[in-house]
Amino acid sequence: MTTFVGVDVSKATLDVCVLGIQDFQATNDEEGLAEIISALSGLKDVLVVMESTGGYEMALASALANARIPFAIVNPRQVRDFARALGQMAKTDRIDARILALFGERIKTSITELPSEKQQKLMGLVTRRRQLIEMRVSEQNRQALAPSNVKASLIRHITALNAMIGELDKEIGKLIRNSPMWKKREDIMDTVAGVGRVTIMTLVALLPELGSLNRKKIASLVGLAAFNKDSGQLLGKRCCWGGRAAVRSVLYMAALSATQHNPVFQEHYKQLVARGKLKKVALVACMRKLLTVLNAMVRDGSDWQEVLAAPH
Repeated sequence: MTTFVGVDVSKATLDVCVLGIQDFQATNDEEGLAEIISALSGLKDVLVVMESTGGYEMALASALANARIPFAIVNPRQVRDFARALGQMAKTDRIDARILALFGERIKTSITELPSEKQQKLMGLVTRRRQLIEMRVSEQNRQALAPSNVKASLIRHITALNAMIGELDKEIGKLIRNSPMWKKREDIMDTVAGVGRVTIMTLVALLPELGSLNRKKIASLVGLAAFNKDSGQLLGKRCCWGGRAAVRSVLYMAALSATQHNPVFQEHYKQLVARGKLKKVALVACMRKLLTVLNAMVRDGSDWQEVLAAPH
């Protein structure tokens, strides 16, 4: 029988609920992590459930992985919806830990595989690059309206951001080139017109599952699976939500480029629009098709010319 453990993670503390056994709080540091591992090591068939908290959960996840204790990192929105379904409107760290344990017990939850240290490093670099790009865009927007006595400061900051982005590009490129698997993925995806360097590095870093899942699962993981919103005789519009926003963002730009420069996606987009699809809906369909094609290419180790030559 599985023992479900919920852990509410914050920057300073970890609130733990071992369902039906005990509740306790530990500090989110080496001493606190050791306390949690010690408490769980004596239990058989354990599953620890925690929310994705933007990074604060990674120290606990690493400690659990090293101790070979299974864990699941779950979507906070799903957990909150689950709490509302239980009628639990109050929210404290202790209550949240218990809700997480109950979520693990009652909702089928997949065990999370922690990325390798090398994968985590690449993910961190690509995420930091995206943050710097966002800063640069904000500063460039401010520059257009800034008074003359402020523009010099903005220009200096933009120049510094450009230099940092350039350094990150070199470091990311070096990491990918030094990994035979990543380099092979880069070479494969680089053969597709419309798929550029930023898309490739983001997919390699933030979508390591590419090539290992079927087309429906990979689309769902990224947030490109369309869900019905029908009730009775009312037929609602299908919509996409959830998934990995950073991956979806680069796929949007790649699909936009592919519909202009790649004949296959250009024709697919035109056919969808001709059938009455809204342009935005047609572009999302192209994003999904592009992801499906890239997934198959990485899985089969085939380039774009081999895809075109394959019988359809």
